[in-house]
Amino acid sequence: MLLALAALVAGAAATTVTAQNPGAAGGALRVIELRPNVHMIAGAGGNITVQIGPDGVVLVDAGSGEKAGEVVAAIRRLTAQPIRYIISTGPARDHVGGNEVVAKAGQSLFLRQTGPAGAGGTASAVSNQGAASIVGTEMLLTRMSAPTSGEAPLPVVAWPTETFSRRHKDLFLNREGIQVIHEPAAHSDGDSIVWFRQSDVIAAGDIFDMTRFPAIDVDQGGSIQGIIAALNHILALAIPSIPLPWLDEGGTIVVPGHGRPCEEAEVVEYRDMVTVIRDRIQDMIARGMSLEQITAANPTAGWTRRFGAASGPWTTGMFVEAVYRSLVAKT
Repeated sequence: MLLALAALVAGAAATTVTAQNPGAAGGALRVIELRPNVHMIAGAGGNITVQIGPDGVVLVDAGSGEKAGEVVAAIRRLTAQPIRYIISTGPARDHVGGNEVVAKAGQSLFLRQTGPAGAGGTASAVSNQGAASIVGTEMLLTRMSAPTSGEAPLPVVAWPTETFSRRHKDLFLNREGIQVIHEPAAHSDGDSIVWFRQSDVIAAGDIFDMTRFPAIDVDQGGSIQGIIAALNHILALAIPSIPLPWLDEGGTIVVPGHGRPCEEAEVVEYRDMVTVIRDRIQDMIARGMSLEQITAANPTAGWTRRFGAASGPWTTGMFVEAVYRSLVAKT
């Protein structure tokens, strides 16, 4: 009953936010206030989380390249502070395609000239040529800089300038601790979630997607087991608004890669759904069924209408195949 009441309250809050953004229809960006200092920008590809404070603007993801200019304009309507950091949660183009334009619209915290004008030095090596810094895992940098047909898929200014190989990277910006946490072998092998500790907001990237089954890029190191482990980690960090579920600002807010902001209970439901589908496919594999037979057996039954798709960039069949391939690779 408490969870149901919390869901009703969350739905009412989402309706209020939409009403405050009447221009959101027709493909325009939607800016949603999550906390007084944290917003979400939707409609530019993957969701973008925006933290604002005295040190400047910290972004989680930059959306697709097509709407990068609109993203910059939306941020400037929120604050006059410069964009300082972009934290990239994964390699998908709808999350990192806007890195170049958005980074160039910002200004590095490390913009210090150490020699004659144009001599480079620290300004070149550390500050992304004066643009906003970009944070990501070392594996993300490897994926983004890997040559494709002799050319890197994204320009250098769009690549991570601060990388890490340990489980997490800690930042302290705008008077708040921020943890960028590597979730290995999830959507890909370079994914991260971002936890704004004081604001109690978690940006989940494509690990958690309210519009579809989780996209698993097996060719780039993704796996169903890694997705479930990452969802469990989000749940270990998140707290529900218990025992007062009616509070407007109670509990952790989780920003999915796509779709509306969520609370802890919705991540639980998504994790449970993915786990049940994993178990169904694992059982079918153990019984010697082929991928074609498993697909025909409809292992996503019960959730296909809500999260599935028969066409587009990520179909139900592609999800089942990715789960199958990642489970077979483990045996």
